[in-house]
Amino acid sequence: MDTNCIFCKIVNKEIPAEVVYEDDKFLAFLDIRPHSPGHTQVIPKQHYRWVWDVPNTHEYFDVAKKIALAQRKAFNTDFILSRIVGDEVPHAHIWVFPNREVEGDPKDFEGNKKKIIEALQ
Repeated sequence: MDTNCIFCKIVNKEIPAEVVYEDDKFLAFLDIRPHSPGHTQVIPKQHYRWVWDVPNTHEYFDVAKKIALAQRKAFNTDFILSRIVGDEVPHAHIWVFPNREVEGDPKDFEGNKKKIIEALQ
């Protein structure tokens, strides 16, 4: 863990987040500056600077896929985007989000969280 990392603080519940998925290795939560309804960050719980440093990346991408498929169902669209850059926050993260043409309020965190969680079940 990096004590100065905002995503590590989210993992450790020091900072609140709208969590839509969690297992022993990964966490997915709604982005606070969403590009579209349901915009989600998928991160490893252990601190890695880059996505490419995460061991067993297939497990990581399986979680990102799970979120993308839930977003397709929750927001009734096939057009789900993903983005990996890593310069915004120095902790590995994958953006997963529906296209901007999806109806709804991107800032309706509670409603969007509920839709994704229901679609994951």
